Amino acid sequence: MRKVLFLDRDGVINVDVNYLYRIDDFAFVPGAPKALAAAVQAGYDLIVVTNQSGIARGYYTVEDMERLHAYINEELTKVKAPILAFYYCPHHVKGTVAAFTKDCDCRKPKPGMLLQAMKDYDIDKENSFLVGDKPSDVTAAEAAGIEGYLFEGTDLYEFLAPFLEAKQKGQTHEGV
Repeated sequence: MRKVLFLDRDGVINVDVNYLYRIDDFAFVPGAPKALAAAVQAGYDLIVVTNQSGIARGYYTVEDMERLHAYINEELTKVKAPILAFYYCPHHVKGTVAAFTKDCDCRKPKPGMLLQAMKDYDIDKENSFLVGDKPSDVTAAEAAGIEGYLFEGTDLYEFLAPFLEAKQKGQTHEGV
């Protein structure tokens, strides 16, 4: 079974610039590459679960987003932190692109992306967790039966290192 660190993308891996899709606008959150490399070294696979309503709103295409995800993965692979899979929700009820304008089960806070990843991979739910920057990320994690943690800091490595250390010691994250 796989131990997985699930990650929201915007605000956790990359600096959140509204509706990011251009590589030129991409920047890692401070400490993100180091944090993700440490997670991989600690035995975690990395899976991204990200709401991408900009697709439904017509701001960018699925292909634009996939190009950005490939770039992110190339950069993280260079530091030995490859992303196992990217799951995304292109839907939004206020979209302008008819194919993506709907309510769905994959848009966080609903757990659809996490549940799909759990179907696709043999995931050890007890030893997996999610880091997101919004309460909806944590809600989705809890609905999927895993722990979820809210990243409100500025350096992902400083935030994540105590969690990884506690997990390696078989401890909970309480008080971390």
